[in-house]
Amino acid sequence: EMLREWLDRGEVSVGTQLHPWVNPPHDEEVNTFNSFVGNLPIELERAKIADLTETIESAFGRRPLVYRAGRYGVGPNTAQLLEEAGYQADASVRALFDYSDEGGPDFSRVKPLPFRIGGGALVELPLSAAYVGRLRARGRGLYRAAGRLPRGRGLLSRTGLLDRVALTPEGVPLAEALAAARALIGDGVRWFSLSFHSPSVEPGHTPYVRTAGDLRTFHAWWDGMLDLFEAEGIAPASIEETIAAARAG
Repeated sequence: EMLREWLDRGEVSVGTQLHPWVNPPHDEEVNTFNSFVGNLPIELERAKIADLTETIESAFGRRPLVYRAGRYGVGPNTAQLLEEAGYQADASVRALFDYSDEGGPDFSRVKPLPFRIGGGALVELPLSAAYVGRLRARGRGLYRAAGRLPRGRGLLSRTGLLDRVALTPEGVPLAEALAAARALIGDGVRWFSLSFHSPSVEPGHTPYVRTAGDLRTFHAWWDGMLDLFEAEGIAPASIEETIAAARAG
């Protein structure tokens, strides 16, 4: 009911997030590899997307616009299936991150900017992340190499040479997020996608917000980030506005 009120006022857009182990049909073995829905056979992935999409449409009276694969688990068939299902955007990509060691996708070469995928009608909206530190210009190669060394990435981070920072209040201190956002702004980036798990808005439901103090820190994170964006003239944009701008560009 709360979501429907926001939807009726035009304050939110409808999307879906698919975790395959809880999304019917349940025809696959539950394991790490299959937790990335894009690894499933195309017909099973199609059936799961259809079930979820129809359930959300039935609940809210309108077709969802944007999709996210749980665990960022897109695969070779996902764009085609989303276009078939009528989606306009995907938000499954986490720029600069690599999940291939678990059997998932590798986004380490993806920049944190919207781009068109599939047949061109679908817009990808990557989650924002940045390399920060004195060696950020060598970010991807050096970060990948450091990952092969014991505590290599931790050493780079502690010495201020290189770190990879995702724009989320969950596990990322405000100072680090601000540094990452400023680095992207310095690169000319004017579009940002931030995310969090909705249960974090109340203490006790996620590891990130366990106490009232954690919740104050959570709110302060958003205050700090939104103050930065306002100071830089970067205004909020709806999914619809973002899709239109990406297609026009």
